[in-house]
Amino acid sequence: MRRPIEPGTRLWEDTGLVTFSLTTGAAFALQVMHPSVGAVVGEHSVFRTDALGRAERSIASVLTWVYGGPEALVEADRLRALHAPLRTTTPDGVTHNALASGPWAWILLTAPYAYTVAARYFSLRPLSRADEEAFYAEIQQLMRNLHVAEKEIPPTYDSYRDRFADVLTNTLVAHPTTYEFLAATRRVPPPPRLPAWLRPVWRVAALVPGRVQYFVTVGTLPPRARTILGLSWTDRDERRLRVLGRLVALVMTVLPERLRYLPIAYEARRADRAQRSLQRVLDRRPR
Repeated sequence: MRRPIEPGTRLWEDTGLVTFSLTTGAAFALQVMHPSVGAVVGEHSVFRTDALGRAERSIASVLTWVYGGPEALVEADRLRALHAPLRTTTPDGVTHNALASGPWAWILLTAPYAYTVAARYFSLRPLSRADEEAFYAEIQQLMRNLHVAEKEIPPTYDSYRDRFADVLTNTLVAHPTTYEFLAATRRVPPPPRLPAWLRPVWRVAALVPGRVQYFVTVGTLPPRARTILGLSWTDRDERRLRVLGRLVALVMTVLPERLRYLPIAYEARRADRAQRSLQRVLDRRPR
């Protein structure tokens, strides 16, 4: 049964944090390593020319799934309709459809991994096994909201882990789209509407953020995925990522909520508090 994600869930508490963007890169890289997803995204996505715009739209869509209330289901339907006509035929004669049940499910099946790796590096609160299982149960609901076929939803967290490991080992490939995405992450192309005279300024301004995002994306990939892609990752790199993650986690503890959460999440949380406050007043009103 489809139903909106409710306040108080782990998705509600964690998805909208500004650190969300730090691990979406690894999730997207894993997605486009799937041969079908990589083929369709490679032909139809605009990440090469409008990486920032694509990222903003994707993050807004995900946040709407979680914080949108009834609008969340509308957004899920919109997204599915948007992807329905997307298909491509690769040189080997295989036609890939964006809504094929396995690849469509894989998009969402990268979410529990992204959640656990985000907590590992960018949170001061370690996840327990119960935390991971509870989050996966919420992802199951999100998958149903996005019309993922029930046969593609692993019934338990252990079966999810088995499915993730199997896809990682036996399905994912060093897809050309993945390398193009990583290149666009490292050197973010200027927005299409940016005036030509500002483009050199953009390239300089985006240099350090791009390098950091690329570093985090590579570092938060599973080791097996880095091996498939031929990406190096040293012990020194791992130490640097852990130091960076610790600093980010410490900064997050002192930020006010309006800076700790992305705008859609912040406004949804504020509206929920206002609604609960109103309900308390109503409950106490004279009878």
